Amino acid sequence: MAQAAVKMFEGTPDEAAGNPAIDRGHLSRMTFGDHSLEREVLQLFDRQAELLMQRMNASEPAAVATLAHTLKGSAAGIGAGRVAQAAAAAEQAASTTPGECGLAIAELARSVEEARAQIAGLLRAH
Repeated sequence: MAQAAVKMFEGTPDEAAGNPAIDRGHLSRMTFGDHSLEREVLQLFDRQAELLMQRMNASEPAAVATLAHTLKGSAAGIGAGRVAQAAAAAEQAASTTPGECGLAIAELARSVEEARAQIAGLLRAH
């Protein structure tokens, strides 16, 4: 299911086209328009993303693949398309080309920070 959600984001324009890190429409649909639930889901994702990134930075490629897979599903669920794509790339790199794993994690970290910055703004606005 997460893989299908990641594919949903693959056709979207990139950041240069002004796409937000979090697709608010997707998030609203996933939370049935419930702002309290939206806030809770964003807070959970924020904490989970921080924890998973810390673990990835200290893990071997096999563990990175598992952690990235987890983050990919969570990101797709809340509408964080760039995070989902970067997590998929990190998962793939960790599984097939461990030498490139560090670069993929660095790109994932950038996407996560963008999403976390938008989440912070959304949480302040609620």
